[in-house]
Amino acid sequence: MRNQSVLISGASIAGPALAYWLNRYGFDVTVVERAPGLRPGGQAIDFKGKTHFTVLERMGILEDIKERRTGTTDTVFVDENGKHLAVMSGDFTGGDVEILRGDLAEIMYKRTAEHCEYLFGDSISALTELSDGVYVEFEHGPARTFDLVFGADGIHSRVRKLTFGPEKDFVKYLGHYYCVAGASPWSKDATGPRERVTAYGHNAPGKLAISGGSKAQQLYMFMSPELDYSRDDTATQRRIVEEVYADVNWDVPRMLSEIADFNDFYLDSISQVRMQGAYTKGRVALVGDSAYGNTLAGFGTGLAVVGAYVIAGELAVADGDYTVAFARYNEIMQGYAKIMGNSNAGRFLAPKTGYGIKMRNWFLGSRMFTLMMKYADKAANDIDLQDYPALVGPTEIN
Repeated sequence: MRNQSVLISGASIAGPALAYWLNRYGFDVTVVERAPGLRPGGQAIDFKGKTHFTVLERMGILEDIKERRTGTTDTVFVDENGKHLAVMSGDFTGGDVEILRGDLAEIMYKRTAEHCEYLFGDSISALTELSDGVYVEFEHGPARTFDLVFGADGIHSRVRKLTFGPEKDFVKYLGHYYCVAGASPWSKDATGPRERVTAYGHNAPGKLAISGGSKAQQLYMFMSPELDYSRDDTATQRRIVEEVYADVNWDVPRMLSEIADFNDFYLDSISQVRMQGAYTKGRVALVGDSAYGNTLAGFGTGLAVVGAYVIAGELAVADGDYTVAFARYNEIMQGYAKIMGNSNAGRFLAPKTGYGIKMRNWFLGSRMFTLMMKYADKAANDIDLQDYPALVGPTEIN
């Protein structure tokens, strides 16, 4: 096998999934993650359809996911007095199986930690492609050279920035922000049945607040010009949410009063990654949200695990020849990633006007919404999933 030493940036979902397959095919895998350890909790993510389930079964983790699954959440939209206006089915928002991001990351990490090197608390600072590898400099650790480098580091990918160019050239802001606050009731230590539950949401023009459900204790979504804040400054992020929702009634004042007490708090833009023709450049490849992310579009996690399966399988088939494998990966995933389309969760869930809110509520009860759900089911399986050879590397993963 050629090009055996590989570096993966990111230890959330795409990174450990890719580490699993590359190790299984005989590659020497190192994963670097800027966080000091696995990120627990996080919002709930989901898988849908035969294609996703096939990959999870081949990884041997489908039953683990089912054991840690969250409950299905139906969202009831209400006016400021609590009157029910519309219902968004949890079958639409939660796929066929839903799990907290942190729980899925832990499952995948445990499948790879014994056989792959993980470098927590560090990140890539520079990449220099050589004739026979990639020279990688780290923020803290010593520089090293790898045969191949993979960016599985999310929509704000450092690998993409260093290899392809600035984020603004590849990430389109879609006009909204979202915030998840408070651990899900199905966090790691939670007990009790994982059943169907109800969350309640209230809209004001350009704003949405949701209380309860499996995603998190609170979820906010709002229209805004692009904001300038540090992604590490949660105090400023909390203040932004408090200021945006200061004039919203219903249960929002109570929700805002609890924000300061939540350790789990995350604010980010709703954006879409738009690569220009390829997810690879030289010896570097992007996988998951760094390549084809679209915030809250509903297919990101499935795309990540399928993309990891495809690029690793193509490398195995090509005996490590990245020029052949990367070309095939680009061809396959550009077709499948079209599932993301130009969807904008913010525009749908936090309409700009009162009339838009009324039309969204009408749509949720219409036959067109049922047809859209069926289309989503079909799109999730719109790939000719290859059955790559069951090669096993120097360390068998059970």
